[in-house]
Amino acid sequence: MFSLSTELHALITQPGPAALGPESRPGTLALADLNRALDELFRRHGAPAKAELIRALLLLWHDHHDASHTISQSIENPDGSLVHGILHRREPDYWNSKYWFRRVGPHPCFAALAQRATPLLASDPKLAAQILPRGAWDAFAFVDAVEAVAGKPVTDARSQFLRSLQQAETEVVLDYLLTAQ
Repeated sequence: MFSLSTELHALITQPGPAALGPESRPGTLALADLNRALDELFRRHGAPAKAELIRALLLLWHDHHDASHTISQSIENPDGSLVHGILHRREPDYWNSKYWFRRVGPHPCFAALAQRATPLLASDPKLAAQILPRGAWDAFAFVDAVEAVAGKPVTDARSQFLRSLQQAETEVVLDYLLTAQ
C-alpha cells in the first residue's frame, strides 16, 4: 500500500508540468474526479491538518483555478497566502500574486524550496542569482521571471524551465503542507 504522500505526489506528476499561466492542459483530472480522489485518499489515510490547502494546491495543479481560489482565499494564514500567491501568479495577476506573497512573509518551506531549486538553477547562473539571491528563495523574483516569459510559446526553453521549477515548488509546498500542524 502506498503512503498518502506518494499518492498525492502521483497526482502532481500527471499530466506533466502545469502551464505558467491559466491555460488548461490535456490529461488533467476533472474537478469532480479530483475531489473524489482526494476525498478517498483522506478517508483511507486520514486527513492531514492542512487537507484543504492540499486540496487547493492540487486543484490548481489540475487547472481548476476558481475552485482552488475559493479555498485558498478563505484560509487567512501564511500557508493560505502561499497557495493564494501561487494561484494569482498563474492567473496571471502578478501584482496580486506579490501582494499575497508579502502576506506570506518568510515561509518555513522557502528554505526547502531553495535547496530543491539550487541544483535545477545551476545551469543558469543569471536566473539563479535572481531567484535565489544569497541562496534564499525569492518568491517575488520567481513572479518576475514568470512575467518575463508571459506570451512566449510553450516551446520556449525558459518557459519550459520555469514550468519545471514551478513543479518543484508545488512538490515542496505539498511536502510542507503534509507535515505542518
